[in-house]
Formats: sequence, structure tokens, C-alpha cells
Amino acid sequence: MKRIIPVLILALLCCACSHESAPLVASDVVVSKPKPGMSMAAGYLTLTSNASQPIVITHVESPQFESIEMHESVIEDGIARMYRLGDLTVAAKSSVVFEPGGKHLMLMRPVGEIDTVSLDFYAGEAVVLTVNVALSD
Repeated sequence: MKRIIPVLILALLCCACSHESAPLVASDVVVSKPKPGMSMAAGYLTLTSNASQPIVITHVESPQFESIEMHESVIEDGIARMYRLGDLTVAAKSSVVFEPGGKHLMLMRPVGEIDTVSLDFYAGEAVVLTVNVALSD
């Protein structure tokens, strides 16, 4: 019994810890519903690192979409262009914003009718963050 009490206290403390203390946190998450006849949706959010080392996001996956790519829109010579991003580094104790006209997620080819989406952010082979969000109009 004496061994169980410290384990229970530790478990309770872990559960009571703020979500904000996780190494990577998402906020202001918005994923649009694909427009009728379209096979793409856009995702916007802020990723915040609470870690003391950079976190390198290598890819994003979702069971509700066949493919997700990280993109960035830029203006070059007065022309708007969109580029696929490779790895995305979230510096220690900082944030990266995905927003219209800048970095964003392109969610392609939805799988069936969906109302919510689950996004898994990977650093290599490890999932470092899972976000669940209802699709917005």
C-alpha cells in the first residue's frame, strides 16, 4: 500500500498538469470544409513549443484525408505563389503561425463525409501532437 500511494500521487499530478506544459501545443485551430466539388481543405493554427529544444515537424497525417501538406504562400514580383514546405522547425519556447496568406495546411482528398478531423503532427516517426477539431464552413 505504501508503494501505491506515491504512484497515485504522481499520476494525479501528471493529470493535473496544465495542457500548456506539453512540449507542443496547438491553438486557434480552424480547418475548413472542402467546398462542393473540391477535394481540398485548408487548415490554420498556431503551434507553440514549450520545449527547451527545437521541434522539427516532418509531416502531418489524418485518417480523414488521404494527404496533408504544409504550404506557404508568398508574394514574389507582385505574384502570389504557393510552395510546399519540407520540415518545419518550431524553435524552443516560440510559436509558428499558420494563417491565410502565409503558412497553412492543405488537406487533400477527404475520405468519406466528415464533420471533424484529427491531425497528427510528426517529428520523424513519432507523433508529437494530435489535434481534433470540427470542420468550419
